[in-house]
Amino acid sequence: MPHSNTLLSTAFYGLLGATSMAVCHANSLEVTINNIDTQRPGVIRVYLFTADGFPKRHQQALQQQVFTPSQPVRVSFRQVPEVFAIKAFHDENNSDSLTKNWTGIFPAEGLAFSNGATLRFRPPSFAKAKLEYSQTSGSIQLKMIYP
Repeated sequence: MPHSNTLLSTAFYGLLGATSMAVCHANSLEVTINNIDTQRPGVIRVYLFTADGFPKRHQQALQQQVFTPSQPVRVSFRQVPEVFAIKAFHDENNSDSLTKNWTGIFPAEGLAFSNGATLRFRPPSFAKAKLEYSQTSGSIQLKMIYP
């Protein structure tokens, strides 16, 4: 019988620990964006996506914005999903969309993606930009790249 109490105790405290971890795992994330050109006007917009909508459907993402960018820019998100991707851009004309250059392909404004993903002839896929929250320690850094 003492063995079954120990087993029951272990199961109870294991379950309690898992529950506490889920509650503590409210998934807050601090995003630091380096290489901001503070001489340029505008707003830094940061979007946190799940696979749905990445990287263009901003209405499907959690959003933060910084109106007076400094070096570096820091924003925080709460209730971050386990798998996510970040897109940030320097919205110089405050249009809430990434302005493209004369080619209509490449950005005319600063742009950054999570996981070191970069723009080629199209935006990176979610698979290239995705991160797992459990691997982030609650913070990530991005580098804004300007044309």
